[in-house]
Amino acid sequence: MVCLVCLVFGLNEANKMNQINKTNQINPSRVSQACILIYDGQCRLCVTAKNGLEGLEAHADATPIRMVPYQSEEAKLALGESYRPGRPNAAFLVRPNGEIARGLDAFLALLPGLKGGRALSVILSLPLVKPFGYLLYWFVARYRYSVFGQVPLEGVSENTSPSNREILHK
Repeated sequence: MVCLVCLVFGLNEANKMNQINKTNQINPSRVSQACILIYDGQCRLCVTAKNGLEGLEAHADATPIRMVPYQSEEAKLALGESYRPGRPNAAFLVRPNGEIARGLDAFLALLPGLKGGRALSVILSLPLVKPFGYLLYWFVARYRYSVFGQVPLEGVSENTSPSNREILHK
Protein backbone atom coordinates (compact mmCIF):
# COMPACT_ATOMS: atom_id res chain seq x y z
CA MET A 1 0.00 0.00 0.00
CA VAL A 2 2.80 2.44 0.93
CA CYS A 3 4.59 1.67 -2.36
CA LEU A 4 1.39 2.38 -4.28
CA VAL A 5 0.98 5.75 -2.53
CA CYS A 6 4.63 6.62 -3.28
CA LEU A 7 4.21 5.61 -6.90
CA VAL A 8 1.04 7.66 -7.32
CA PHE A 9 2.67 10.64 -5.59
CA GLY A 10 5.78 10.27 -7.77
CA LEU A 11 3.70 10.13 -10.95
CA ASN A 12 1.74 13.18 -9.81
CA GLU A 13 4.99 15.07 -9.13
CA ALA A 14 6.36 13.97 -12.52
CA ASN A 15 3.26 15.28 -14.29
CA LYS A 16 3.44 18.58 -12.41
CA MET A 17 7.12 19.03 -13.28
CA ASN A 18 6.51 18.22 -16.93
CA GLN A 19 3.68 20.76 -17.08
CA ILE A 20 5.82 23.39 -15.37
CA ASN A 21 8.75 22.72 -17.69
CA LYS A 22 6.55 23.03 -20.79
CA THR A 23 5.10 26.37 -19.70
CA ASN A 24 8.12 28.10 -18.14
CA GLN A 25 9.87 29.90 -20.94
CA ILE A 26 11.61 33.24 -20.90
CA ASN A 27 12.72 35.70 -23.50
CA PRO A 28 15.62 33.96 -25.35
CA SER A 29 17.38 37.30 -25.86
CA ARG A 30 18.12 37.34 -22.11
CA VAL A 31 20.07 34.10 -22.28
CA SER A 32 23.57 33.40 -23.65
CA GLN A 33 24.44 30.41 -25.86
CA ALA A 34 25.41 28.41 -22.76
CA CYS A 35 22.88 26.78 -20.50
CA ILE A 36 22.66 28.25 -17.01
CA LEU A 37 22.34 25.90 -14.05
CA ILE A 38 20.90 27.85 -11.12
CA TYR A 39 21.47 26.31 -7.71
CA ASP A 40 20.80 27.41 -4.12
CA GLY A 41 24.04 29.12 -3.09
CA GLN A 42 23.24 28.80 0.62
CA CYS A 43 22.47 25.05 0.64
CA ARG A 44 25.44 22.86 1.59
CA LEU A 45 24.17 19.97 -0.57
CA CYS A 46 23.63 22.24 -3.59
CA VAL A 47 27.07 23.86 -3.33
CA THR A 48 28.71 20.44 -2.93
CA ALA A 49 26.80 19.11 -5.95
CA LYS A 50 27.86 22.15 -7.99
CA ASN A 51 31.51 21.58 -7.06
CA GLY A 52 31.16 17.91 -7.97
CA LEU A 53 29.63 18.72 -11.35
CA GLU A 54 32.49 21.12 -12.07
CA GLY A 55 34.96 18.29 -11.45
CA LEU A 56 33.24 15.77 -13.73
CA GLU A 57 34.62 15.09 -17.16
CA ALA A 58 32.32 16.07 -20.02
CA HIS A 59 32.07 14.93 -23.63
CA ALA A 60 33.85 17.21 -26.12
CA ASP A 61 30.55 17.99 -27.88
CA ALA A 62 28.70 18.87 -24.66
CA THR A 63 26.87 22.16 -24.36
CA PRO A 64 28.63 24.67 -22.10
CA ILE A 65 27.01 25.17 -18.69
CA ARG A 66 27.44 28.17 -16.44
CA MET A 67 26.54 27.66 -12.80
CA VAL A 68 25.19 30.60 -10.86
CA PRO A 69 23.66 30.83 -7.39
CA TYR A 70 19.95 31.54 -7.11
CA GLN A 71 20.75 34.50 -4.89
CA SER A 72 22.57 36.37 -7.71
CA GLU A 73 21.22 39.09 -9.93
CA GLU A 74 22.13 36.97 -12.96
CA ALA A 75 19.80 34.19 -11.76
CA LYS A 76 17.02 36.68 -11.20
CA LEU A 77 17.40 38.02 -14.73
CA ALA A 78 17.69 34.56 -16.31
CA LEU A 79 14.57 33.22 -14.56
CA GLY A 80 12.48 36.32 -15.17
CA GLU A 81 8.90 35.75 -13.98
CA SER A 82 9.82 32.33 -12.59
CA TYR A 83 12.06 33.93 -9.96
CA ARG A 84 10.65 34.11 -6.42
CA PRO A 85 12.44 35.86 -3.53
CA GLY A 86 13.70 33.62 -0.74
CA ARG A 87 14.98 30.07 -0.90
CA PRO A 88 14.32 28.19 -4.14
CA ASN A 89 12.45 24.90 -3.94
CA ALA A 90 14.45 23.37 -6.83
CA ALA A 91 17.44 23.83 -9.11
CA PHE A 92 16.81 25.38 -12.53
CA LEU A 93 18.37 24.86 -15.93
CA VAL A 94 17.82 27.71 -18.38
CA ARG A 95 18.50 26.57 -21.93
CA PRO A 96 19.76 28.93 -24.66
CA ASN A 97 16.28 28.97 -26.25
CA GLY A 98 14.79 30.26 -22.98
CA GLU A 99 13.17 27.01 -21.84
CA ILE A 100 13.43 26.39 -18.11
CA ALA A 101 13.75 22.91 -16.59
CA ARG A 102 13.47 22.58 -12.83
CA GLY A 103 14.21 20.02 -10.19
CA LEU A 104 15.20 16.56 -11.35
CA ASP A 105 14.58 17.56 -14.98
CA ALA A 106 17.35 20.17 -14.71
CA PHE A 107 19.84 17.45 -13.82
CA LEU A 108 18.48 14.89 -16.27
CA ALA A 109 19.22 17.35 -19.08
CA LEU A 110 22.88 17.42 -18.00
CA LEU A 111 23.39 13.64 -18.03
CA PRO A 112 23.99 13.04 -21.77
CA GLY A 113 26.94 15.45 -21.75
CA LEU A 114 28.72 13.69 -18.87
CA LYS A 115 30.96 10.65 -19.17
CA GLY A 116 28.76 7.72 -18.09
CA GLY A 117 25.69 9.95 -18.02
CA ARG A 118 24.07 8.36 -21.03
CA ALA A 119 23.84 4.99 -19.27
CA LEU A 120 22.35 6.64 -16.17
CA SER A 121 19.91 8.48 -18.41
CA VAL A 122 18.68 5.15 -19.83
CA ILE A 123 18.20 3.74 -16.31
CA LEU A 124 16.24 6.82 -15.24
CA SER A 125 13.95 6.46 -18.24
CA LEU A 126 12.61 3.13 -16.96
CA PRO A 127 8.90 3.27 -16.05
CA LEU A 128 9.09 3.11 -12.25
CA VAL A 129 12.53 4.65 -11.76
CA LYS A 130 11.78 8.20 -12.93
CA PRO A 131 8.69 8.71 -10.70
CA PHE A 132 10.72 7.45 -7.76
CA GLY A 133 13.46 9.93 -8.75
CA TYR A 134 10.95 12.80 -8.68
CA LEU A 135 9.75 11.71 -5.26
CA LEU A 136 13.29 11.43 -3.94
CA TYR A 137 14.23 14.84 -5.40
CA TRP A 138 11.16 16.45 -3.81
CA PHE A 139 11.98 14.92 -0.41
CA VAL A 140 15.65 15.95 -0.49
CA ALA A 141 14.83 19.45 -1.77
CA ARG A 142 12.24 19.97 0.95
CA TYR A 143 14.48 18.88 3.85
CA ARG A 144 17.93 19.82 2.51
CA TYR A 145 18.59 22.55 5.07
CA SER A 146 17.65 20.43 8.07
CA VAL A 147 19.62 17.39 6.84
CA PHE A 148 22.67 18.92 5.13
CA GLY A 149 22.83 22.41 6.62
CA GLN A 150 23.50 25.86 5.31
CA VAL A 151 26.69 27.53 4.10
CA PRO A 152 27.47 31.25 3.98
CA LEU A 153 26.82 32.81 0.61
CA GLU A 154 30.22 33.68 -0.84
CA GLY A 155 31.23 35.72 -3.84
CA VAL A 156 27.75 36.68 -4.95
CA SER A 157 27.35 40.25 -5.99
CA GLU A 158 24.90 42.08 -8.18
CA ASN A 159 27.22 41.49 -11.15
CA THR A 160 28.27 37.85 -10.87
CA SER A 161 31.19 37.12 -13.15
CA PRO A 162 30.34 34.18 -15.42
CA SER A 163 33.90 33.61 -16.66
CA ASN A 164 35.03 31.64 -13.62
CA ARG A 165 31.92 29.45 -13.63
CA GLU A 166 31.99 28.12 -17.19
CA ILE A 167 32.33 24.39 -17.66
CA LEU A 168 31.35 21.99 -20.38
CA HIS A 169 28.30 19.76 -19.85
CA LYS A 170 25.10 19.05 -21.60
